[in-house]
Amino acid sequence: MDAFWRLDAGRRSAKLGLAVMQAPTGASAAHSQHGFRIAPMASNDPLLQPYRLKHLTLKNRVMSTSHEPAYSEDGMPKERYRLYHAEKARGGMALTMTAGSAIVSRDSPPAFGNLHLYDDAIVPWLSELADACHEHDCKVMIQITHLGRRTGWNKADWLPVLSASPVREPAHRAFPKTAEDWDIERIVADYASAAQRCQAAGLDGIEFEAYGHLMDGFWSPATNHRDDEYGGSLENRLRFTHMVLDAVRAAVGEEFVVGIRMVADEDFAAGLSKDEGVEIARRLAQSGKVDFLNIIRGSIETDAALTTVIPVTGMRASPHLDFAGEVRAATKFPTFHAARISDVATARHAIATGKLDMVGMTRAHIADPHIVKKVMEGREHEIRPCVGATYCLDRIYEGGEALCIHNAATGREASIPHVIRRSGGPAKKVVVVGAGAAGLEMARVAAGRGHHVTVMEAAAQAGGQVRLATQNPRRRELIGIVDWRLAELDRLGVEIRYDRWAEKDDVLALAPDVVVVATGGVPETPPLAAGGDLVTSSWDIMAGSVKPGEAVLLYDDNGGHQGMGAAELIANAGSRLELVSPERFFAPEMGGMNHVPYMRAFHEKGVTVTINTRLLAVRREGNRLVATLGSDFAEGWRAERRVDQVVGEHGTLPLDDLYLALKPLSRNGGAIDYERLVKGGDIFPQRNPDGSFLVLRIGDAVASRNIHAAIYDGMRFGIRI
Repeated sequence: MDAFWRLDAGRRSAKLGLAVMQAPTGASAAHSQHGFRIAPMASNDPLLQPYRLKHLTLKNRVMSTSHEPAYSEDGMPKERYRLYHAEKARGGMALTMTAGSAIVSRDSPPAFGNLHLYDDAIVPWLSELADACHEHDCKVMIQITHLGRRTGWNKADWLPVLSASPVREPAHRAFPKTAEDWDIERIVADYASAAQRCQAAGLDGIEFEAYGHLMDGFWSPATNHRDDEYGGSLENRLRFTHMVLDAVRAAVGEEFVVGIRMVADEDFAAGLSKDEGVEIARRLAQSGKVDFLNIIRGSIETDAALTTVIPVTGMRASPHLDFAGEVRAATKFPTFHAARISDVATARHAIATGKLDMVGMTRAHIADPHIVKKVMEGREHEIRPCVGATYCLDRIYEGGEALCIHNAATGREASIPHVIRRSGGPAKKVVVVGAGAAGLEMARVAAGRGHHVTVMEAAAQAGGQVRLATQNPRRRELIGIVDWRLAELDRLGVEIRYDRWAEKDDVLALAPDVVVVATGGVPETPPLAAGGDLVTSSWDIMAGSVKPGEAVLLYDDNGGHQGMGAAELIANAGSRLELVSPERFFAPEMGGMNHVPYMRAFHEKGVTVTINTRLLAVRREGNRLVATLGSDFAEGWRAERRVDQVVGEHGTLPLDDLYLALKPLSRNGGAIDYERLVKGGDIFPQRNPDGSFLVLRIGDAVASRNIHAAIYDGMRFGIRI
């Protein structure tokens, strides 16, 4: 099998034109052995300059670093996985790195949709993915790993989890066993076999994952307490790594690109220090066994620590760029890096100042896979911004797939286009009522299809609940969701009529062919036995129309950002706040990474969090309110809280009066054929032959949901008009 893989890889390399090129000599070479800059071609833009890495010529300096979108099927990168990466290749990037990470051994069970690189069946799937990206001159690599302690023993085959030492990882909660000699031997062999599979598939290279997984578990004094030849000195702690590198090089040869994504500073007292981390980077660079370093700073063993490595909205952008530049200066070696480098200006700076050789814009490409193409065409202003919401990552654990908060096409490339094409039919008059996330997206898509679109908005500004969310200063970046769409509507010539509360006759006066009701919803009071009229809406707090009281109880049985945003504002206002939720933990709809900044604020402000408790009633007592609490678990249990203010978050009720007024006048009676919506065909059944227009409602005008659902509605219905 090994011989077959090598032969097949050779054939594919020849087919794809991946023959080894001679490196230029002289002062122009920035790296004499492993990688160097080559002279710019048509553009002076630092981002668009080619980069030579060994025999590979990367056409520009932009890459997507390895990450796991959890699009795998049976552990294989099938159609959805392939289309996701092919779209980024089509969008102009030079290198897409797949998997985060592909697992090399059975006793490293997938924790977040990982690819099964220990299985021969993966080779043809990886081959298809590579071919699809190579068609656009985009190189493809894959990250390979043994997860070590970053997984669970009760997954897949229920094999024991292992690590350098029996140190539990809080995030995945497994207690690992100490890796034995026979474990190390078989895992080293597994790495080599996995690398051969990657080579046979025609991939352009691999990188090892060494932050939070098994490999760096040997590096860090926090996770390596061994007293044998794998513990103690730095040389001993690197022994396993060198065994893997040697085995892989023996398996794939010297010409195959092999790199490592490594932590060079765990940034906590017991962990790997900056001095030791940089020294490891220096030793690896000098070893001749790797071709590039992909630099990470921080630890990922808890949600809080993970957000320092992968910051969320409201946190510092590109926090580790300077550090990665320090590593590059210390090693004088090809250096890659990604950590919230979301905008082109920062990416350009990273290359122009010599901090990096390749810049990772990973989440930015989840928001817009065509960044490079737009830069090349002078359309930077059209790039859809990453707003740092981190719905992409949180959704993996909460919903089993990565999704962008405001690009509904990402991960749905088989059915949803990233580029809107004009309709083949006649232009229609489309009236969109409501300029929240759903309405703006519908207007954008319909206008992009060549229809005449008019938007009517009751408020003086667009944005709806998104704009409300940005009243929390930490989430101001979300306004990019609105601003980008407003810019697109301006470019497309869409008229927005503000301060227009649209009634039935207002809409009919425009003689529409299609009416889209995107009026959103109004806050709903939690169901109480009594005192619902005494409850202040979280919306009133967020909008600033009601000031927080001195002592506040906030009851949230919705479980998303809405209640948490209000709670954070109340806490920051100096109120004494108790957050009450009937859930097992607060805000279960929000996700672990977004949980972190809220919990930080709650701890800093002394917020009391009470879970497994339900608000039953509120009554007035003098100038204060008394909240009666109960339990789903103990019938008859009651408790009371005396406060100045009770705030409730229970989602929204649809604002649907206009829809109900238009529905009997429409051809489709408001109906949607869901089967055809999913599988194709005309989605609007003819229920009223006398109707002169189609009507539909989207977003929260249907039911209380979230920003992504609203935008997905706008997109998938918009392309069917």
